[in-house]
Amino acid sequence: MKAPTRKEANPVGGRAALGRSRRVVVKIGTNALTANTGRVQRAHLQRLADQLLAVADARELIVVSSGAIALGVERLKLPARPKDIPGKQACAAVGQSQLMRAWEEALAPRVVAQVLLTHADVQDRRRYLNARHALERLLEQGVVPVINENDTVSVDEIKFGDNDSLAGLVAGLVGADALVILSDVDGLYDADPRGNPKARRLELVTGVTKAMLAAAGGSGSSVGTGGMATKLRAAMYANELGLRCVIAAGDTPDVLGRVLSGEPLGTLFEPTTTPRHARAAWIAHALKPKGTLVVDAGARDAVVSRKKSLLPSGVRAVTGSFSSGDPVDLVVEGGVPFARGLAAYGADELRRLAGKKSALIEPTLGYRGLDEAVHRDDLTVLEPG
Repeated sequence: MKAPTRKEANPVGGRAALGRSRRVVVKIGTNALTANTGRVQRAHLQRLADQLLAVADARELIVVSSGAIALGVERLKLPARPKDIPGKQACAAVGQSQLMRAWEEALAPRVVAQVLLTHADVQDRRRYLNARHALERLLEQGVVPVINENDTVSVDEIKFGDNDSLAGLVAGLVGADALVILSDVDGLYDADPRGNPKARRLELVTGVTKAMLAAAGGSGSSVGTGGMATKLRAAMYANELGLRCVIAAGDTPDVLGRVLSGEPLGTLFEPTTTPRHARAAWIAHALKPKGTLVVDAGARDAVVSRKKSLLPSGVRAVTGSFSSGDPVDLVVEGGVPFARGLAAYGADELRRLAGKKSALIEPTLGYRGLDEAVHRDDLTVLEPG
């Protein structure tokens, strides 16, 4: 089945539009998979699988599944989840085959495919497109891709760090219409429900804000890596591409069928009225910066308010080591990154060009490429409201 174009997909907003989703990404967290026990509960997994099979019968389905490290901890009979990267890698190597076997058995007679990704796979544009083409072919064949981070080879520099972020990137990668994140929480609350009995679940969020991200805590579990903040970032990325996202509890009976039929379970994150261009969203969310350009207030205003390129004259300092074409963050002195883009020159070159007018690029470097430090076509603003 061909994926709908963004213009065709979900022409009417709200919960009812979820029922028209033709391509859905479902992320199942470790806690949702293990029913908060740290060990896979076969009956619980089969209940989730039965729901996934029902979705796959009516739509194209991609599953992003956590659980390999937790299963490795169980298989190796360790007292707790390792905190060091090699320990996590070892657990993932042991647990990944068990995770896929569990899904293959539970999703029978559907054919499933294992897809392991690292951040480098989506940061490199060619590998990003290769992954998309492979997933498209699997969906054309009626296969259910089961995707996980490649924890066995991932290290701090290349790992997503959580499958919420991975799910958001996958949803954009395959041009999904909806992203459903199943976890041990039944949505976003206006306060922490674990400590505040008056906390109220939000049924609808029309834009992830700085305040929401700041208020979201870390992982509430020793077996998972993500917390509400990672889920909010995944929802924000999906919304920026025009996708709807729902965060709901995995132990709610028939949660997938009910969410996709428009029932008000969990929290629905509605996309913005003006979705970010796919390339801009890729720069904002898929790329990890290799350096930072400290700019003055005028340059910040030009980039944020007037949608202009960053000129060398607006650069005040350069940190990091990067080459031309590498991603860099833009900040004002003492501030947080407000934009991200692809550097037109390497770090050493930009240090020499900092504060200079574009006319001085050739006299300074001995050659002239672009007039900009970061061209506006390679630049996107990061700040939520």
